[in-house]
Amino acid sequence: MKPITEYQNYREFMLDYYEERKRTSVFSWREFSRLAGFTSSNYIQLVCNGKSRLSKDGVERVASAMELEGIDRDYFRAMVRFGDAKSDEKKMQAFDEMQKIAKENHLRVVDAEAFKYFESWVNPVMRELAPIMPGAKPLELARQCYPVVSAAEVRHSLDFMCHADFLKKVGEDAYEQTEKVVTGSSEAIPLALRSMNRQMSKFATEAIDEIPPEKRHIAGVTLGMSESTYKWLVEKLESLRQQVVAMAAKETEYDKVYRLNLQLFPLTKGKEE
Repeated sequence: MKPITEYQNYREFMLDYYEERKRTSVFSWREFSRLAGFTSSNYIQLVCNGKSRLSKDGVERVASAMELEGIDRDYFRAMVRFGDAKSDEKKMQAFDEMQKIAKENHLRVVDAEAFKYFESWVNPVMRELAPIMPGAKPLELARQCYPVVSAAEVRHSLDFMCHADFLKKVGEDAYEQTEKVVTGSSEAIPLALRSMNRQMSKFATEAIDEIPPEKRHIAGVTLGMSESTYKWLVEKLESLRQQVVAMAAKETEYDKVYRLNLQLFPLTKGKEE
């Protein structure tokens, strides 16, 4: 079984624990629930299937049944808070705690670097900009950006991306990309992407006034559509996004960094609501 810090979904961790115990001994959901002190014989199975949640007391019971102690128990508590959090703010706090626990104990959190990369707009912009401006100092890079960013933020971003292997240094203030496309697959990545999309949507609004029309393209349409048309359009937009990613991966000569936002959202409730 993988180390606990390689999990971000506590239900998946509990299920893997159950499968491992079952594989190596006589073990059942009833026994798992009994060890945790639950009267319902299938309660933990319901939790693992996403049909129930762990209370604060339940977290401690399950942790004891799984014999989690020290940092493993602390990480499990934070992982449950991350999984059950109702707001992005609380999720972010729980994930930060998970990373802190792992870092303090020199353990690995899967996709932690990708999460941090997507958390700030500065990282993807600098990842594209720095390679086409070899020799440029952080202040010069900062001055090339329309959104206001400090030289210190640029320097921090470059240091992080080199450390995380998103960029590599090839000379004095010269960088190149290690891969053309950055991806992540952990539970936390959608949280960071939502943060990124909020920032980029704000910049799109500002671009209407701050960037000449001939240097940007912003258009939209308001229309009525059925659920089936909505799904069809989402598929078309996702296909376009994938085509753009593939085109960008082949780009060898470029002189600007752009952001493409694809946004489709309701302006009214459905009739049934």
